Amino acid sequence: MLCLCFPTAMTDPNKMIINLALFGMTQSGKSSAGNILLGSTDFHSIFAPCSVTICCTLGRSCHLHSFMRRAGREVALQVQVLDTPGYPHSRLSNEHVKREVKEALAHHFGQEGLNLALLVQRADVPFCGKEVTYPVQMIQELLGHAWMNYTAILFTHAEKIEEAGLNEDKYLHEVSDTLITLLNSIQHKYVFHYKKGKSLNEQRMKILERIMEFIKENGYQVLTFK
Repeated sequence: MLCLCFPTAMTDPNKMIINLALFGMTQSGKSSAGNILLGSTDFHSIFAPCSVTICCTLGRSCHLHSFMRRAGREVALQVQVLDTPGYPHSRLSNEHVKREVKEALAHHFGQEGLNLALLVQRADVPFCGKEVTYPVQMIQELLGHAWMNYTAILFTHAEKIEEAGLNEDKYLHEVSDTLITLLNSIQHKYVFHYKKGKSLNEQRMKILERIMEFIKENGYQVLTFK
């Protein structure tokens, strides 16, 4: 059963915890993106011709101070990220992956709630064909009717856009109709992850600032899994 509520962390005026879950196809960059969000190397991330992640793993960041203010005071932010297996997976069945993710969401975010599901999509890979919609279908199935309010796209390998001589607006103008439909459904909640020319901390801050905008627009509500 899914329901909407406000996170218990909001009751502590000096601390905020945000819970994120990563979804996407094999080799989309989920684990690498998770490490950026956490500011660590919690998740195993390598290039491979097959799926690397085989089970869900929760990572917790250190408290990030001086990142945001609320009611005139600084608030320490902690990020919790659930890394999930690629979907579809090169070794696991779709049903196995869905069951694994469903159990992990209930176990880790059952009471605290999920702030945002991040669909990780490579910017240098066209969003077309039947398989690219599989992670979206899993998000819809697991998050229920409110999935659109709690889903954003994290474009990885965004430096490839610049190398192609494009900017973000030009890139989004030329993407597939399937991706445009998805972006419209989720109210254009997206963020680009650039590796080239930016320190890891700069990459992290830019993404987290954008994510916090989405969470604030949602009124800090969360999805719980009971």
